[in-house]
Amino acid sequence: MSRQDARLGVDIGGTFTDVVLETRGESFSTKVLTKYDAPEQAILDGMQAVCAKAGITPHDITQIIHGTTLATNALIERRGAKTALITTEGFRDVIEMRTESRFEQYDLNLQLPEPLLPRQMRYTVPGRIDATGAELIPLDPADIEPVVEAIALAGYESVAIGLLHSYLNPAHERLVRGVLAARLPDVTISISCEVSPQMREYERFNTVVANAYIKPLMKSYLGRLEGRLRETGVDCAIFLMHSGGGIISLESAAEFPVRLVESGPAGGAVFAAHIAARYGLDKVLSFDMGGTTAKICLIQNQTPKTSRVFEVARSYRFKKGSGMPISIPVIDMVEIGAGGGSLAHVDSMRQIRVGPHSAGSEPGPACYGRGGLKPAVTDADLVLGKLDSDNFAGGSITLDVTASKSAIAETLGAPLGLDDMTAAFGLSEVVDENMANAARVHAVENGEDLSEYTMIAFGGAAPLHAARLCEKLGVERLLVPPGAGVGSAIGFLRAPFSFEATRSVYMTLDGFDAPTVRSLLSELQSEATAFVQICAPDADIIAEYKVYMRYKGQGWEIPIALTPAQANAPDAALFKTLFEADYARLFGRAVAGMDIEITVWSVNATTPPQDTPLTEQSDGERSAVMKGKCTFFDAALGAKQNGYIFPRDTLRVGDIANGPAMIPEDETTIIIPSSRRAIRQPDGCIDITPKEQDA
Repeated sequence: MSRQDARLGVDIGGTFTDVVLETRGESFSTKVLTKYDAPEQAILDGMQAVCAKAGITPHDITQIIHGTTLATNALIERRGAKTALITTEGFRDVIEMRTESRFEQYDLNLQLPEPLLPRQMRYTVPGRIDATGAELIPLDPADIEPVVEAIALAGYESVAIGLLHSYLNPAHERLVRGVLAARLPDVTISISCEVSPQMREYERFNTVVANAYIKPLMKSYLGRLEGRLRETGVDCAIFLMHSGGGIISLESAAEFPVRLVESGPAGGAVFAAHIAARYGLDKVLSFDMGGTTAKICLIQNQTPKTSRVFEVARSYRFKKGSGMPISIPVIDMVEIGAGGGSLAHVDSMRQIRVGPHSAGSEPGPACYGRGGLKPAVTDADLVLGKLDSDNFAGGSITLDVTASKSAIAETLGAPLGLDDMTAAFGLSEVVDENMANAARVHAVENGEDLSEYTMIAFGGAAPLHAARLCEKLGVERLLVPPGAGVGSAIGFLRAPFSFEATRSVYMTLDGFDAPTVRSLLSELQSEATAFVQICAPDADIIAEYKVYMRYKGQGWEIPIALTPAQANAPDAALFKTLFEADYARLFGRAVAGMDIEITVWSVNATTPPQDTPLTEQSDGERSAVMKGKCTFFDAALGAKQNGYIFPRDTLRVGDIANGPAMIPEDETTIIIPSSRRAIRQPDGCIDITPKEQDA
């Protein structure tokens, strides 16, 4: 066997670590409980398991692609390094003042999220760069040394440097870094002109602070991971999935760990986009529900929607502005604390609340028998009959129904006077409604009607809840692809090598300077290409160009795509035509007589996408042969229903399974409610639609 045949995808989640090995045209996968004190151990255990299934050794693996929620969890749980911020005099409180926007204007008791660093951990230096990039006030090394001494005395592990307008002129930030590095060589340093060279001080400062905050943690973890893999005989290249949906080198990931904030969910979006391409679907709602969080993403024309700013840990009903903004290229999605391990409680209003706190893998839901005492979503699923206690996670974990009932009764049933089944139904319905609300908000923010979309569900818990979400959202069609339980890890193996370089250079179309534009885009193209060549030195690399434009006076821009020819021969009239066409498509009409300005320039260097042929589709040929009977609670009917079990590996192409039914597999279980039917498609997808469509 050629070593070129073996590629490993690894996704560390808050509860499970998913491992997928593709070799010789076959796929082998497993789920291992994540180990918080040594997350790399779960990777090693999972790798050994799939290698044994495939009959190869770790030495035979030729490529490892890894994504993780460790960076996200460190930010959400505030478990980063002791970090200081050095900024310009007068701007010490930018990350605390935020944008002064009230994301809920009628809430008189509104509480803004706390900044990542309190005021005493923020320092200032004199010197000033103006909005054109010119030096307004010089900065001398002597002005920096007192701040460096204070940082040395306080014992900081990491330092973020964010100075005014450094995206135009980085000289002062580099000077501060030089003085700091000379005095404190063991302290990790992040500078905003490299982490996020974009306008808007609050977002840029917050991003460089986040990068510095998680950098020691991620650098240590990635170093340990590489060392442990080498000890097992792995000698191949190791890459990381980044938040924008591409792959970067281990070294780049260690230097810019903030780009890993949404690496696991980004892999899931790539996976869903790949399925959408196979089915020729232009409007897809990607639904990824794991053990700790649920992620929802809109995919249009087989491409995940992207953004330049992402909010981590939205704290107020999923609203924009209530989270921690990270200004990096990212796949745009909403993420909430709703997973199989999300814990439930009764609040002061005697209402059931679920999440954001999670049981994770240690101790896990009560049914894991590892010491968990509070009810989680998985406990409710088990009590409602949606899980087989003897065959959870491929039989690696035996679930304790009695423990689930006890936890639900004590935490929910007793305070509310509910029996076990009703309390479990309440828990499940609350978490489903939370996810449905998040999807509705995300769709409204993007001006989309979800009834026009097809849902693609994956992640260990998503197939259990997806059909109910479709009922709530009015979504007609649901696809659950093969390997759904480890979908993000499969997505890593479908992703291209890519890196997006951005820069803020303000320019109006009235003052359009074609030579400057051409030079700027060429520099960005070279920068982005250099990062990709580190990962794939012999691969073909294509450049995707975008400019972010708006009418003068507006607060936010829209992205305008350019072809390579348009980027090489920039023209103001062409830019105007492109902008007005996209603006009219988004908002109904263009605005006459207003000057147009460009704020951000972007080039994404990427290897070409994989060819994805359309799959054949079956309308259903015969009734599936049931392999057992089941009883589970159907939320839409509010009662238990008797149904049949159709193990996924026994379904033939064209088999029809009418709900109520369960389709179990090693890594998840698909629930087909009474309102739906399922067809096994030629590529292995389970295609779920309302029964009334049969007429």
